[in-house]
Amino acid sequence: MLGKGLKLRPRVAISVWAFAAFWLVSAQAGDLPDFTKLVEKNAPAVVNISTVQKSVSGNSNPHRGEGRDRPRRGPEAPDGGPLDDWFKRFFGEEGEGGGGPGGPGGGDPREARSLGSGFVLSEDGYVLTNNHVIADADKIIVRLNDRRELEAEVIGVDERSDLALLHVKATKLPVVKIGQSRDLKPGEWVLAIGSPFGFDYSVTAGIVSALGRSLPRENYVPFIQTDVAINPGNSGGPLFNLKGEVIGINSQIYSRTGGYMGVSFAIPIDMAMNVVDQIKSKGRVTRGWLGVLIQDVTRELAESFKMDRPQGALVAKVLPNSPGEKAGIQVGDVIVKFNGVDIVDSSELPPLVGVTTIDKKVPVDIIRGGKSERLSVVIGELPPEDDIKLSSGSGTVEDDRLGIVVADLTAEMRQRMEQGTEGGVLVQQVNNGAAAKAGVRRGDVIMMINNENITDAKQYKNLIKKLPTDKSIPILIHRRGGPVFLALKIPK
Repeated sequence: MLGKGLKLRPRVAISVWAFAAFWLVSAQAGDLPDFTKLVEKNAPAVVNISTVQKSVSGNSNPHRGEGRDRPRRGPEAPDGGPLDDWFKRFFGEEGEGGGGPGGPGGGDPREARSLGSGFVLSEDGYVLTNNHVIADADKIIVRLNDRRELEAEVIGVDERSDLALLHVKATKLPVVKIGQSRDLKPGEWVLAIGSPFGFDYSVTAGIVSALGRSLPRENYVPFIQTDVAINPGNSGGPLFNLKGEVIGINSQIYSRTGGYMGVSFAIPIDMAMNVVDQIKSKGRVTRGWLGVLIQDVTRELAESFKMDRPQGALVAKVLPNSPGEKAGIQVGDVIVKFNGVDIVDSSELPPLVGVTTIDKKVPVDIIRGGKSERLSVVIGELPPEDDIKLSSGSGTVEDDRLGIVVADLTAEMRQRMEQGTEGGVLVQQVNNGAAAKAGVRRGDVIMMINNENITDAKQYKNLIKKLPTDKSIPILIHRRGGPVFLALKIPK
């Protein structure tokens, strides 16, 4: 025992601190999970998926399944990038082999291959993977843990959730145990098994970073975000919890290089199994539809709509003949509760609507003009998506107060805009001023200002004169991506 005031010699002091540090590290290491048994039990149910597509020289994409030319989903390595050599080694310069008939410069059909992962759902051969892994494939090969290679049949796909259900002719296959993704919590340990870059049965682990993530063009999937190392080839593979249950399907990565950067996304298994059940029972997937386009409520927008705090989903457009229009939902309404569930962020609404039974009447709580109201909506079936296309026009009206130049929409422009769109003025020029600070861009169509619809340039000019200063007011514009609310503030 060390007495009070006793001084240790330098070497003794170093030894004591070294022992303490070793003990601390050992204690912490003892608290870390051991994944060995989990991997031994579940790896046999994970499969490698390769596809073959007959393609024409110059147009093939040898890593088509992973390469969507998108910044999130396991993209192919950019030319000259750090992963370029890896892809060339595993997939060849232009598909398998790359030369000979159908090689560079040739015009004959040849085979292009892609690689992904999947897992066995049932002993009789049902396999789940990502749709982008097998999209447009002429042949799908499932390689099992025991090295057997079986050709798979596509039972059904769902492009909106990026899922594909396959079947191979086999019996008594090892299967995974399905968990519940709704029980996940941020900080929880998770583990992935897959085939990154063709390295079969690679195991990576990490934690759940966040839940309910919404990504562009993926509105109906509340993604699980993790820091698990996911790379091209992992797509479609399972994400396990510590109980050895599948709670997600590794689907996308956020990357500027084509490789792992610490941000990965998985499809929740609860949603995936709902898709599987629908494909098995009726051959297709249906989703609930409200028929409104929404956006987040910022602090400035909350102020302009007389709300105490930012919350809910702001309705930027109500589609004609939609369930929302029939129920009385209006542009500028803020949906704060759907079927009894509070809506904090706008991204929470689409998944809730999507899983709602079609033709079911549900309550929708809104804030309109600073007051709360409740509407009843009969949910419809989600139709195919259409893109909004805008064009430029001629004729100008200069607006010094906002710092923009606007023009009336021509008859041709109105015809090319989305059906049901009326009024509006085209922004032809944006100078320094309140509009530029709010985010208005050249090519936008201004549809509404301060909750008043814009009919034409003359009415717009008269309305601008009456706008209050030094106060946030909402402005609704149409942009190529759809309708968007901005918060406009005119300085004194």
